[in-house]
Amino acid sequence: MSFTMSIGSKAIDFKLPATDGKSYSLNDFDEADTLVLFFTCNHCPYVIGSDEVTRATAEKYKSMGVKFVGINSNSKNTYADDDFPHMVSRMEELNFPWIYLYDESQEIARAYGALRTPHFYIFNKERKLIYTGRGVDNPKNSDLITVNDLDRALGEITSGKPVSVAVTNPLGCNVKWDGKDAHWMPPEACDLIL
Repeated sequence: MSFTMSIGSKAIDFKLPATDGKSYSLNDFDEADTLVLFFTCNHCPYVIGSDEVTRATAEKYKSMGVKFVGINSNSKNTYADDDFPHMVSRMEELNFPWIYLYDESQEIARAYGALRTPHFYIFNKERKLIYTGRGVDNPKNSDLITVNDLDRALGEITSGKPVSVAVTNPLGCNVKWDGKDAHWMPPEACDLIL
């Protein structure tokens, strides 16, 4: 069994606090035809380098029933800037068009098999996984992006087409697991990194 979620898997429920002061579960997004869950954080240069591209993609597909939900699962003990107060201040400053959830226990990251920040998962109306992997081919430097896999997949989905490339390798920093150094990954996840 691979560490990360495989295509066709059902979305796993959660109950997590958000930067807007509310808590959210999977069913809070039932109205969305397509749900994009992505593991992200406050400090990673791959996240920061591609956040505005992700914002543009989220805004582009918002009117087509696509909802974006970011989840920060990084350990504040491994990287202090990834704590909840920094999440709140980041959202206040940048006003991203997504709900930003805090997975402090890291249980949701483990359940989904999050490998990197950012790591995207797209679920259809039945909440089956139809795309997982990277957002773009150069998340650290948006000037060098030549492929936007997230936009391509959402363009296909919202046009009623199958996703032509359903799995890509997520590009970014490792999820910062509690009690592990910043470069640790679950051994079974290492097989997935090309």
